[in-house]
Amino acid sequence: MNNYIDIEKLKFPIGRFTCPEEITREHLEIWKQTIREFPKQLKEKAETLSVTELNWKYRPDGWNIKQVIHHLADSHMNALIRLKLTLTEDTPVIRPYEEALWAQLTDSLQDDIHASLKIIEGIHERWLQILENLTQHDWNRMYYHPQHQRLFSVEEGLGNYHWHCKHHFAHIEQALSYKGKI
Repeated sequence: MNNYIDIEKLKFPIGRFTCPEEITREHLEIWKQTIREFPKQLKEKAETLSVTELNWKYRPDGWNIKQVIHHLADSHMNALIRLKLTLTEDTPVIRPYEEALWAQLTDSLQDDIHASLKIIEGIHERWLQILENLTQHDWNRMYYHPQHQRLFSVEEGLGNYHWHCKHHFAHIEQALSYKGKI
């Protein structure tokens, strides 16, 4: 690896999320497809990794692979809850959480990732049951995110989690390509 490390590229290997100005039906279908396929892709990539590999980092001072996988379970649980709040309340204020601190809790430091893979599989199945049955009104419902100080629509939230899946999958691939040398 080159002595020069582009930390921004290591943090955001696929770039930062940029929501299209106009979200089309095609966007929603692609984004739902990501939610549908991600658990299987993640499981295929991660379930045979050794403990040594699970502890490889994708960047200096970043999380290791197991923390990324445990984070995905945590984050996607929150995403489903946020979606359900948005569909059942009038512009709810969602609750942010301290991702970096969650990644230091005992459950996120476990080498056994199977529980998190099962959580992701179940959460995505439930998530899709809702996504496949949304009306246009539902897609346009909004929630307020206090950390970002703005409103998000259900469809923009889905776009963000499409990106989130691909973003962290790229982190895992990055860690594997560096083979523990970071």
